Amino acid sequence: MSSVAEQLNSVLHKTARLIELCSALQEENDLLKLENQQTRTALETAKINNKELDEKLRVLKLAKSIEGTSEKTLDIKQKINEFVREIDRCVVLLKK
Repeated sequence: MSSVAEQLNSVLHKTARLIELCSALQEENDLLKLENQQTRTALETAKINNKELDEKLRVLKLAKSIEGTSEKTLDIKQKINEFVREIDRCVVLLKK
């Protein structure tokens, strides 16, 4: 009979150990999920920041390209007006 009692105690001990391990793994899983969410949020923030910086870079390059030319302000305004008219024509064509 002591053998059955010993086996039962062994099973109970192992079950308790498994419950402890399961609990520890669940806590670790919860922490990893939280860390994963924080990392995803940081990634999204970095993507938004990257897009903003790309747009700023594009604007700066455009400004430098205009600044770098020796054309007068009037010539630049005329070029911009030509671009706007061309865009308007394209919009009209797209609406058809």
